[in-house]
Amino acid sequence: MNDTIVFIGGGQMARALIGGLMHSGRRPASVLVVDPGDTARQALASRFGVRTRPAVDDALAQAATVVWAVKPQLFAEAAAPCAPWVGGALQLSVMAGVRSDAIARATGTECVVRAMPNTPALIGQGIAGLYAREAVDAAQRRQVEQLLAPTGQTLWVAQEADLDAVTALSGSGPAYVFYFVEAMVQAAVEMGLSAAQGRALALATFAGATALAQSGDDPPELLRERVTSKGGTTHEAVSSLDASGVKAAFVRAIRAAQQRAQALGDEYGGG
Repeated sequence: MNDTIVFIGGGQMARALIGGLMHSGRRPASVLVVDPGDTARQALASRFGVRTRPAVDDALAQAATVVWAVKPQLFAEAAAPCAPWVGGALQLSVMAGVRSDAIARATGTECVVRAMPNTPALIGQGIAGLYAREAVDAAQRRQVEQLLAPTGQTLWVAQEADLDAVTALSGSGPAYVFYFVEAMVQAAVEMGLSAAQGRALALATFAGATALAQSGDDPPELLRERVTSKGGTTHEAVSSLDASGVKAAFVRAIRAAQQRAQALGDEYGGG
């Protein structure tokens, strides 16, 4: 049974996926990466032992799965020479903004899955939203889940439009966390701590709070209330945030990201 996975693009997310595949025991010879960059190809071949090509050739006909990992604005150009070879393979896209209609048209197959991963995938702590077109069967869904498993969790959505919300929440989400960590470090310095101390306290607090939330089913509102004694320090901080409209502003920011994801989908085509 042919199990060759071809990556079109050898950038950061491709490296994360390939690293996970190698860690899970996949044969390096069963992975082929097509990337015009000499540095990217040499790094992947040296680190993982996978096969590489600078351009498309008939080796793509071996593919059981094609992973699209190029920048969205480069997809049409990258797909054109691939189309004669990849129509019989499952197509998995980790590109933001390129809708499955465009991928199906460019590759000549309806077997398309879109994934919206995030950067913690690089350390196996990510989460990817997944959408499959109707032609994708249960076995192919499992195949995608197994491919992405080393990068973290997966979450299927029923409608492709839901990936815009996934993009806004988890795709962009790490930046929101880093934004709040920045603010906490700034506050730490203003209060007399060092930046290193502030960073250590902020990161440990985010990690611990997240782990606590994941340890049970209590809603975040209840968890917050448990550490917010009326008249205490946390109550004072949360009241200040509420007075400044921080929650409403944060929701608006996430909706803005969703709208931008929709606009990118329109820009790169979708039928």
